[in-house]
Amino acid sequence: MKGVLLVNLGSPESPTAKDVKPYLDEFLMDKYVIDVPFLLRALLVRGIILQTRPKKSAEAYARIWTDEGSPLIVISKKMHEKVQKLVDVPVSLAMRYGTMTILKGLQELKDKGVTEVMLMPLYPQHAMASTTTILVLAEELRQKHFPEMTFTNVPAFYNKPGFIQALANSIKKHLEGFDYDHLLFSYHGVPKRHIRKTDITESHCKMDLTCCDTPSPAHEFCYSHQCYETTKQVVKLLGIPEGKYSQTFQSRLAGDKWLTPYTDVEINKMPEKGIKKLAVVTPAFVSDCLETLEEIAMEANDEFLKHGGEEFNAVPCLNDDDEWCEVVAGWVKEWAK
Repeated sequence: MKGVLLVNLGSPESPTAKDVKPYLDEFLMDKYVIDVPFLLRALLVRGIILQTRPKKSAEAYARIWTDEGSPLIVISKKMHEKVQKLVDVPVSLAMRYGTMTILKGLQELKDKGVTEVMLMPLYPQHAMASTTTILVLAEELRQKHFPEMTFTNVPAFYNKPGFIQALANSIKKHLEGFDYDHLLFSYHGVPKRHIRKTDITESHCKMDLTCCDTPSPAHEFCYSHQCYETTKQVVKLLGIPEGKYSQTFQSRLAGDKWLTPYTDVEINKMPEKGIKKLAVVTPAFVSDCLETLEEIAMEANDEFLKHGGEEFNAVPCLNDDDEWCEVVAGWVKEWAK
């Protein structure tokens, strides 16, 4: 029997330092997120970051928390419910971090008699710190608890026509009536070494952007290439002229070389360049979360206005958009055949 497991990032149980701390510990101690030796990672995370970050992060979560709970969890559940109604096979939802574990999701499918699982990380672009960590953990759990199961891993869908069309339509809908000067595509950042580590050719990646445009087997796992490709295809579909859009990367940690240019730096410079009406889309996420709601819709918005901007439009993620849910359901039906 076939079934589907959708996996998103996760969330603390509440916007309090007490609940944020164990969540951050699980997240930052993941060797695919901070990829340094265990002792160094423990020193960095538990000795430094977790001494101050939970309180600050809890305040950020509190700004976006809703009566229903964590936006990412609430939105993911709504999307999951819509997809389930559109398909005939069982669909479960799990999170990589937090209490809605992948183990629980797989157990839920097993209890329904599922032996073949379509495993879908809810990330359009492949990255070590998102896709890889989900697939590795799921396989470890399969071997330990569900040896009778088989997995079909859904690859990054950054350039799949259905995703691109749904994304373009969503952007168009949310920008209706907003005469923007510039459209910024802001993707979650990753350390540059992550890009090099995922280069399966071990030679293609030059980190100078020319390699992102040069066809290579490395692109199957190259986060940088996949981000630029998503932007390129959406821009083409929407007919946005050169010069009216750009791409940046957000959410970096200090001390490492991360993908550039940086979202906050670029946004703050825009008003002096004559960009007074700015729209920002975040296509590395399918569900609105801390990085889109607090970092972009609140923080970046405030900074843009403070630096002389006039209007700021944070375009929502695909969330539980009907067209997007139908696209995912279509992929499930195709696989289930």
